[in-house]
Amino acid sequence: MERITARLNAPATPSAPALVLRPWDPADAPALLGLRDDDALRRWTSFAVEDQGGAASWVREQRRGWETGERFAFAVAEAAADGTEVGAPVGYAVLKRPTAGAPSAEVGYWTAARARGRSVAPRALEALTHWAFAVFADDGLTRLELVHQIDNEASCAVARKCRYELTALLPAEPPAFPLDGHVHVRTREA
Repeated sequence: MERITARLNAPATPSAPALVLRPWDPADAPALLGLRDDDALRRWTSFAVEDQGGAASWVREQRRGWETGERFAFAVAEAAADGTEVGAPVGYAVLKRPTAGAPSAEVGYWTAARARGRSVAPRALEALTHWAFAVFADDGLTRLELVHQIDNEASCAVARKCRYELTALLPAEPPAFPLDGHVHVRTREA
């Protein structure tokens, strides 16, 4: 699939380097192990990599999403001035598109602890948003939804910063979703 080669860029800020978003690669698996002790990541996401085999499986699943067209998951890495990646991925951004031709899709993201507070999530989300609307415009995509647990204030701030408006509350669905959630929406600009 042509989209498997997608590479997105997000600009640097005065205090943080530029970002590169690209499909996950098997070589990223070892870096995922360093995230397994990140309490915030475990609290707010379904990320559950425990060992090298699990990390490799997780990467294969991300790549399978590209092949099927159901999920377009990007590794988010910091970049040098020349655009080359520096170090292991510092985040994740995903477009979940379960129904081809549907007007809506869902986006998601997370950031590694070592990169929090440097606008990685909003810059990655903004790049993903522009890419999704550009790539899937002819397929009818006009609306992106961002869903998070109601007490995840950081995700709420990222959504607002990226102009995703709070449009609905979701009731809790324990055990997977123990608390109510927010639905934020951004529509494609004409």
